[in-house]
Amino acid sequence: MGKVIGIDLGTTNSCVSIMEGKEPEVIANA
Repeated sequence: MGKVIGIDLGTTNSCVSIMEGKEPEVIANA
């Protein structure tokens, strides 16, 4: 399987995560 990218655009908080293989990785806000 290729890369899966998930994006949650909330009204107060947003979140982006990437899944490569079996382990998801959440990208923290900078």
